[in-house]
Amino acid sequence: MQLRLLQQSFDAFDEAAAARLGLNRTDLRAMDLVLANDGPLSAGELTRALKLSPAATTTVIDRLEGAGLVTRTRDAENRRRVLVTATDAARAVEQDIYLPVGAAGAQALGRYNKDQLATILDFLQTVRHVQENQTARVSMDPRAAPGPLIRSSARSEAGPVTRRNVE
Repeated sequence: MQLRLLQQSFDAFDEAAAARLGLNRTDLRAMDLVLANDGPLSAGELTRALKLSPAATTTVIDRLEGAGLVTRTRDAENRRRVLVTATDAARAVEQDIYLPVGAAGAQALGRYNKDQLATILDFLQTVRHVQENQTARVSMDPRAAPGPLIRSSARSEAGPVTRRNVE
């Protein structure tokens, strides 16, 4: 239950940050990827990281550029390649919204000793690994999946019919 609450708190924070910036969650994820990169990120790299089509990525870049959070330039060595770079405004957003989270987290973790922090880090790495594996499982080719988990047209007193309550 605590992990679910933690995930919900991350989601709520992302929603609040997106609303404050007038962005949607995909745009916020894209801005985070650009901010996290040392230097420009190609539009193709952004497409792969966001798991979007090139056209959808172009729309995301358009919105971020319109908001003044990224610039888009052509690669000098490959004119077909578009490079996306965070602006000073995006760095200011990072300073204003995200860095205080890191500082508050570091302060909260200050009560733990080195061994406890090592255990926390191990736990976080393990949970991330499990989550990545489960994401891969859920993302598998839908033709290989045994069918939808929820059939919205079938209802019962217990709620929607799911594989869990049918089997």
